[in-house]
Amino acid sequence: MPNPILKQAVVIGAGMGGLAAAKAVAPHFEKVIVFERDSLPDAPAPRPGTPQARHTHGLLAGGHRALERLFPGIELDLVEAGAVRIRMSRDARYEIPGFDPFPQRDFGCNHFGMSRPALERICRRRVERVPNIEFRPRSRVTEVIATPDNRGVAGVRFEDTRGTQGSLAAALVVDASGRASPTLRFLEATGSAKPTTIEIGIDQAYATAVFEKPEDAPTDWLIAVHAPTPPGSSRYGLIVPIEGRRWSVSVCVNHGEAPPDDIDGFMAFVKSFRVPTIYNAIRGAKRVGDIARYGMASSVLRAFDRLGLFPRGLVPFGDSVSRYPPVNGQGMSVAAQEACVLANLLESRRESVDPLAGLAESFFAEIRPLLEAPWSVAMNDLVYPQTRGERPPDFEKKLQYTRALMRLAAEDPETDRILFEVRTLLRPQSALSEPRLASRVRAMMATTQAARPAFRPGQPSAGGLDLERTSDEAIAAE
Repeated sequence: MPNPILKQAVVIGAGMGGLAAAKAVAPHFEKVIVFERDSLPDAPAPRPGTPQARHTHGLLAGGHRALERLFPGIELDLVEAGAVRIRMSRDARYEIPGFDPFPQRDFGCNHFGMSRPALERICRRRVERVPNIEFRPRSRVTEVIATPDNRGVAGVRFEDTRGTQGSLAAALVVDASGRASPTLRFLEATGSAKPTTIEIGIDQAYATAVFEKPEDAPTDWLIAVHAPTPPGSSRYGLIVPIEGRRWSVSVCVNHGEAPPDDIDGFMAFVKSFRVPTIYNAIRGAKRVGDIARYGMASSVLRAFDRLGLFPRGLVPFGDSVSRYPPVNGQGMSVAAQEACVLANLLESRRESVDPLAGLAESFFAEIRPLLEAPWSVAMNDLVYPQTRGERPPDFEKKLQYTRALMRLAAEDPETDRILFEVRTLLRPQSALSEPRLASRVRAMMATTQAARPAFRPGQPSAGGLDLERTSDEAIAAE
């Protein structure tokens, strides 16, 4: 480990974002303190502070690559813990209206199916081995302390579950709390500008059941995703293998409806899907434990990058910057990639007179391209009239482009690979508009428009599907 250049850092939160951030900053500080409100269980288990952890999670290829950099050799840890190796997209069945299923192709890339608590425990065990990182469970940061000139952070005040209060100095505070509350309170207290917050209101409700994987489980897929049919339905389903030869099955729906928490209602919900793949897989499977429920009101993006000057030594991180629907499997992977950015920035500043000067501004600028692809996915929920949020002026043009892109990807493996790599955070969103690909997409758009008969809203197409509506769903699946 390189010699530390600064004395002490604080990380707020010991979830996946906090763990990745702690590992990223540790080589550059004498001491890193990680505060966490919850107890930290020895065995994989959900915590009150991560209610979403009981639902199906996925580590995307870009996230896996970033975690491997932060924790070299972690793939072996995953396999030893029972994670299921999934060859993408050969082992994945994507059911998208108009493409039931989308072609399954081998892109030479592995995903790993396992529960969120198991993955978090593996990463926390790795962080616990770093000698200069200390965990403070059952303790919460109550305030980020400002320097006398209000231009930076001087430390934090904290409180444990017994009510004992204290404070400690810190040159750097990484806010991986998930809600950005410590950062926003600090900005208000110091008279600093707050970021514009962009929200896409979906009122999404989840239900998740775990099943024993039966002996006669399908062999043509390991993971199945059933995308809904907007604007008439937002019902979504996902089945992923996890450790212990089990399936984690999550369903969700937007705009005030909620999936049932009883098994009969859960099965009826799954049976309502357009294609019976998931229902047929689990209808004879043995359920393990209760059905978990969870709700998410909005996708959130805080535009810290637009603020200009930012307090020295404060870095909001992970969900504190951007938060996406868990069903898309992006949050953990984005946080891991952000940790690599933070590690690179600190390493590049080791010879600087003030390594933390402008750190946050550089961090916001460098993560902007990382956030474009997942935020583009979140914006797809704007296809529903009930979704709250401002639709961009060119939203309809983007829909048309993506419809053609999906059709091209279904026909052309090269395009499909690019789309897959963007979706799994291996490439930036800009890859979908590179000149060569854009030219092919525009040609597909022209062909589609020329071939499409006169259309009236609500008019069914061949096969009983409304092409205008089901094409929108192709976007939602991405």
